[in-house]
Amino acid sequence: MTAATSRFALALACLAAPSLGFAPSLSARANAARSLPLLMATDGPKDGTTITSARKELSYDASAGRFFETNNEPGECIPDDEYCVIDKESGELIRLTMEEKERIFLDALQSYYYSGRQLLNDAEFDLLKEDLSWNGSPVVNLNRKEAKYLAAVQAYLKGSPTLSDAEFDQLKAELKEEGSRFASSKEPRCYIDSGICTVTYQPDNFRNNLLYLPVGSILAILWLAVGFEIIEPIVRLNPIILAALGTPLIYNGSIAITDSFIFPDNKIVYGPCPACENETRVYFGDILGVEGFKDVASVRCEKCKATINVQRKTLRASTLPKEE
Repeated sequence: MTAATSRFALALACLAAPSLGFAPSLSARANAARSLPLLMATDGPKDGTTITSARKELSYDASAGRFFETNNEPGECIPDDEYCVIDKESGELIRLTMEEKERIFLDALQSYYYSGRQLLNDAEFDLLKEDLSWNGSPVVNLNRKEAKYLAAVQAYLKGSPTLSDAEFDQLKAELKEEGSRFASSKEPRCYIDSGICTVTYQPDNFRNNLLYLPVGSILAILWLAVGFEIIEPIVRLNPIILAALGTPLIYNGSIAITDSFIFPDNKIVYGPCPACENETRVYFGDILGVEGFKDVASVRCEKCKATINVQRKTLRASTLPKEE
């Protein structure tokens, strides 16, 4: 009886042994339990997850990848997380758009380098720069040319220029070609101490190309007429092919005749009036022998009647200083 019992127990042990080989050990199960929260944590909280405390409730926004206070209004500014301005009338904080923040940052930076005036204190400037950096704004990152340009302007104002006039003009021209916001400003800027308002105009390529249209049309008609009279009796050609063959002659002829006789040294620029932002256009060059503006154009705004001086080379437009 005892031998049968011992053999039965041994058989049960043999049957149970393979199943234990496939079962994880205690330490393996503990490691898996510890790694599971780590895998879940890498995915981040779900969108709309809220965390409630005694005074605030935070909600997670998956698109932005951060928590926000749910008790804030949509237009309410959070001074701890972003740069805000204070309304002088109501005293409430105002949330600014990204374009407004970038404009304030550029104005503060240029005002400090150009005239030494500090529009923002160090804490406000650092908060604004951090806000723009977190939102991916490119204006907070200066390249080598922009840093060299601002340093040259500051050194010039201190009386110890680091670049010659030719080097400075070349550097500014390169920055303009690259579209740098530090070398050109498309929006008017006024200086309180002098009363002068400045802005950078842009070339009006569309209207400039229209100057060549009259001569080009006349040459195209003459080419087709001569072609039908001379070429048509010899070889019959499609009018489209005939016009295509005369395109180089018409193109070069219209440019040569227009630039030499009708609109010599022509250039059209446009931009807002530095004083009232009314759109203004200026033509440089002569018209049929009548002399026009050369290096500097002086025009009067049709809206505010302010006198605007526009430089042909730099396209810088400025008003006259206010009379004391």
